[in-house]
Amino acid sequence: MAALPSLRQLRYLVKLAELRNFTRAAEACHVTQSTLSAGLKELENALGARLVERERQGVLFTAAGQEVVERARALLAAASDMAEVAARTGKHMRGLLRLGSIPTIAPFVLPGLLRAQRSAYPELRLALREDRSESLLERLQDGRLDFALLALPYDTGALLVHEICEDELLLVAPEGSVPATGGNVALNARTAERLLLLEEGHCLRQHTLQACGRKRTGQTAEGLEATSLLTLVQMAASGLGLALVPELAIRRGLLNSTHLQAHRIGPPAPTRGIALVARRSTARETEFEALAGLIRQVCNEDANPLKAPAPRRRRN
Repeated sequence: MAALPSLRQLRYLVKLAELRNFTRAAEACHVTQSTLSAGLKELENALGARLVERERQGVLFTAAGQEVVERARALLAAASDMAEVAARTGKHMRGLLRLGSIPTIAPFVLPGLLRAQRSAYPELRLALREDRSESLLERLQDGRLDFALLALPYDTGALLVHEICEDELLLVAPEGSVPATGGNVALNARTAERLLLLEEGHCLRQHTLQACGRKRTGQTAEGLEATSLLTLVQMAASGLGLALVPELAIRRGLLNSTHLQAHRIGPPAPTRGIALVARRSTARETEFEALAGLIRQVCNEDANPLKAPAPRRRRN
């Protein structure tokens, strides 16, 4: 049987992939550069494949090296979770928990979540990170985050997914600029072409395009894209177009101090799902369930609760 790589060797490889520099990677691992280089050579010998090439411009990973790095990240995260299972026996709902959230959810959920968490679980400390879905999932999978708060649909791979609620997307427009029938507006081809979009990388952009279906052919006439949900609303308030905005954000006052109106679409109404995700190997299932419950409480703390999803929880 071939020799198996050690966690130490895998840690060296992953850190080198992150920093792309042998000296900085060695310093981050608290070893000498020669020790790190020797560990990587041992790893290559054990696997029987070249993983890393030194170039004048920096460090180059082979195709095999790139695949091993991804698998190494998952293995290191799983090993960390395994150690935490033992260390956390009888110590639930306390200590540091690292939570990520996308920008179109974070400002409308996290303040209320922090208040609820401090009241219900005062020994638990939340470290928060706001980032786009792709980056959050990378951090989650390699162990730099414990959980992430995302909007569905989004490809979550084999992660554990707890669906919390459905958040309807409302059409935001200057007063009197779109005709409404029975309180609703129709998302026809003309309306769809006027919709402003967030820039690439934001899942709300894809949710907006999905809501348009085949009614939209491309960008707005001006080719304008917003960098944030707040900018999107400001662009709509300036008369540059219309926008689909999550109801949760509107209920938290995003349209305050504007002359914009929010209209329901349909039926059928476009929605996104709010979900909490974690690694399958997580040692913090108790916190996962409890935090999902607190987030649902925060999302539904006003008069018109968001729709509960069905099924309530799923494993991909």
